[in-house]
Amino acid sequence: MFSSILEMLLVAGLAGTTGWFLGGALGAFVGALLALVIHGAMLQWKLDRLEQWLSTPVLHPDPPWTGVWREIAERVQRLLRQQQRLAAVHQKQLQDFLLAIQASPNGVVLLDDEARIEWCNDTAAAHLGLDAQRDRQQHIVHLVRDPVFARYFAQDNHASEAVIEGRVSSAMNLQKLSVQLHAYGEGRSLLLTRDITAVAQADAMRRDFVANVSHEIRTPLTVLSGFVETLQSIPLEKDETQHYLQLMSAQSDRIQSLVADLLMLSQLEGSQLPSTQEKVSLAALMLQVTTEGQAFSEWMANKAEGPVHQLEFAPVPDVYLLGARSELLSAVSNLVSNAIRYTPLGGGIQTQWSSTPEGLMFTVKDSGPGIAAEHLPRLAERFYRVDRSRSRETGGTGLGLAITKHVMQRHGGELRIQSELGKGSTFMLLMPLSRVITQQG
Repeated sequence: MFSSILEMLLVAGLAGTTGWFLGGALGAFVGALLALVIHGAMLQWKLDRLEQWLSTPVLHPDPPWTGVWREIAERVQRLLRQQQRLAAVHQKQLQDFLLAIQASPNGVVLLDDEARIEWCNDTAAAHLGLDAQRDRQQHIVHLVRDPVFARYFAQDNHASEAVIEGRVSSAMNLQKLSVQLHAYGEGRSLLLTRDITAVAQADAMRRDFVANVSHEIRTPLTVLSGFVETLQSIPLEKDETQHYLQLMSAQSDRIQSLVADLLMLSQLEGSQLPSTQEKVSLAALMLQVTTEGQAFSEWMANKAEGPVHQLEFAPVPDVYLLGARSELLSAVSNLVSNAIRYTPLGGGIQTQWSSTPEGLMFTVKDSGPGIAAEHLPRLAERFYRVDRSRSRETGGTGLGLAITKHVMQRHGGELRIQSELGKGSTFMLLMPLSRVITQQG
């Protein structure tokens, strides 16, 4: 710019000098003035061209000027390129930030100062039943029609969270959401949502588990306490005393069985998966199961003074199972003892090991009363019983199938149940081929 001013002064000086020689002082003044006017017109023309060049959407990479004007144009271009690079970096950071929020398992909703939706990720849309595009600028309370949420939103203090039902809830699957508002910026709010269905279910299962354990232990303890009080306060004959002691022993055994099953479940849930190095002889395993099953059937027959069950144990294939022997024994014996427990005396029970494309299958089929279809999905739940009175009469703890299911899952297998009222039940254990070998290595 300084050079342009200097250039203008030089031109005016030369024009004034020339005018002095031609017309004296007046000629010098007119010459200098004319030179300034011409130079000003040229300057304005160049400024107009610069304005036109700057107003184009894309600046021409090679300005058609020289001198100071070219320098101005090049400096403008450099500044614009720097701004464009900076804007691209900021845009990339914004996109990465939005992608990170979009990938979050938690829902995020941005609200303006009037609680209208500015943006939300897909998780929040699924949780609250929103449409990320259609519902923009809609008031959040008008879309989330939950009385609990409305009361929570109206509060002045949002330090704690609120629990509401999710939009994907159904009669069979009730979704629970944790929602919490956080203030940010100038009157804006951040609404976070989190699916706590699994946490709520686990908490409910814990409460049910504690209640069931307390109930199962309290019942035999009440019986024992009553017998002890009777023995202490009432003189009894020897045979009566013996009878009471036998009843007390049965209740004691029931508590011991419950504690043993609870310890087994605790070990299954807290220990590492079974190793594939331990080889369990299927023949030896089934020999123990057969012996225990026959003894249990005879005990039930003597207790009820009825006929023993018709037990049929098919020949066992000469294979070895890879896994924990104690767990496998518990899973197999639970199915056999359950069949004996719930099949009327004299009824038939058949067991068989067979090879399938999926793996090695253990099948226990009984001629019992069968189980209604609505009970089948819940049979492997802890303490779930179709007939509570029948289970208590035969000494069941309500944990056998839960243990069996855990054992099979830990070994990569599966528990399957088929039953129909009046036609008996079939329980199956599927061991994957990766856990079966034909000979001991």
